Amino acid sequence: MGYIDYSFIGVYFVLLAIIAVYLRGRDANTDDFFTSGRNIHWALAGFSMVATTFAADTPLAVTLIVARDGISGNWIWWNFALSGMLTVFFFSHLWKRSGVSTDLEFIELRYSGKPARFLRIFRALYLSIGINSIILGWVTIGMGKILAITMDWPVWASMGILYLITSLYIIFTGLRGVIIADFFQFIIALAGSFFLAFTALDYLGGLDGMRQKILDAGLISKTHFFPWENSLDNWVIWLAMMWWASWYPGAEPGGGGYIAQRMFSTRNEKDSLYATILFNVMHYAFRPWPWIIVAFASILVFPSLDDPEKGYPMMMTKLLSSPFLGIMMTGFLAAFMSTLSTHLNWAASYLVHDIYRESHRRRGTSRSENHYLLVSRMAILFAMGLSFITSYFFDTVKGAWEFLLALGAGTGPVYLLRWYWWRINAWSEISAMAGAALITGIFYFFQAPSLAFQLLVTTGATTFLWLSVTFLTKPVEDSTLLHFFRKVKPGLAGFKGFFDRMGENPPMDSTRSSLRDSFILWISSVVMIYSLLFGVGFFLFGQYPSMIISAGIFLGSGTITGIRLRGFIRSLDGGHHHK
Repeated sequence: MGYIDYSFIGVYFVLLAIIAVYLRGRDANTDDFFTSGRNIHWALAGFSMVATTFAADTPLAVTLIVARDGISGNWIWWNFALSGMLTVFFFSHLWKRSGVSTDLEFIELRYSGKPARFLRIFRALYLSIGINSIILGWVTIGMGKILAITMDWPVWASMGILYLITSLYIIFTGLRGVIIADFFQFIIALAGSFFLAFTALDYLGGLDGMRQKILDAGLISKTHFFPWENSLDNWVIWLAMMWWASWYPGAEPGGGGYIAQRMFSTRNEKDSLYATILFNVMHYAFRPWPWIIVAFASILVFPSLDDPEKGYPMMMTKLLSSPFLGIMMTGFLAAFMSTLSTHLNWAASYLVHDIYRESHRRRGTSRSENHYLLVSRMAILFAMGLSFITSYFFDTVKGAWEFLLALGAGTGPVYLLRWYWWRINAWSEISAMAGAALITGIFYFFQAPSLAFQLLVTTGATTFLWLSVTFLTKPVEDSTLLHFFRKVKPGLAGFKGFFDRMGENPPMDSTRSSLRDSFILWISSVVMIYSLLFGVGFFLFGQYPSMIISAGIFLGSGTITGIRLRGFIRSLDGGHHHK
């Protein structure tokens, strides 16, 4: 990299400084700091979700997946489109109606008593300190590999500087600054990904050249799109089970984490729904192929790499010269800082809102908003230091992905059903988390034959455990359930037993939600996303008849989705979308 390359990076940091100065002092309280005052436009919220899930680690992980398992290996994350669109039509409007500031505050809206309080505190610590550090650990190691290959800088010193700059930025701007910066960061990172993909194709001799080189290298089996072409157990686990059974950050069954945080930041139920639609379409249908093209190019150009994840940044240094390498590196820095800023703000929201501030409320004491804002900024610095230290212990991105999938296996049904089935209680969640963690620990010492086997066993055992615990423990208090039902309006289907037990009729204004409409929209939108995803893939690999069929399916499912969506939007909250 030369001076002109570094100048692009400098311009990016100047842009962040301008945004920080412009937004400084706009957060009057912690609700502003963590939810942007709940007035963010749906497009900004949606792009922020996409930017957060595009970290420096993602193209590297996709490169490793393609090198080892081929295109179909990407079903390890493509399957979550099913979960993502389920969140759109079954849960996004419910999250907005709940009125909570974090997804953990929802716990005490839905459950009652000491178990609910314990669960909220435990999950706040578990997610903000444990899971958040793991996520940022693999994100940091991905960025570290890029820096080591593309720039003659000391990696860990450079990472420390990036952590500090990002933390200072969000300390000044809160979530509003994160979301606004995400918009620019996403554009820069996405443009860089597409530019590198086109450059790689040109180097290989275009699409025809890439196809021929793949054939000559004996890699045709790696171009299969569907799991059953290579492995039946992956088909069963990924498509039939994992998307609803496993908790995974950014793809939580029912929504949660920073995805829920973006929903809370929107203006109304309609914006919450539109934001999550935009996220899922961009994330699953629009972004993967540039990464996959570069992954194949790296396999062909560097066929003997011990660590295939390094193939992606090695293609950058091989194919890009100044100033394009500087633009690409700016994109990666933007992607990394986008994810880092989101996770630090998200972790601080749990520590402050769900533990520190809530403890004051329970004691009947209160401090000024300036005090809570100061504590929030200190929590960001704490999360920064812990995550940076954790990063040192990671080697590969894909390995960390698989670990979290296993750790959350079997918990997904609880997070889905707690909205729609009155019998779920706090002990259901506690036992599901404990069971999954225990079985994952056992498999850590006694190696599982495969990830698919581990997920299947963990999900089955965890599901049996939490169902047993649910029926062996007391239901949630009637007053809590009734308040939840009236506020969120999830529909009568799963709460009929509750009202029968009480001997009362449900409130008439609490039964508007149509699960039938949600189900039709879910199916049509999932078909739309996958047909678009694979239609592009069929074009890239010269399977034109399949491409035409996919295009027809996309047009049909897209039309159905568009027509049904208008009626669904009108039905939200009786057609009135309150802030």
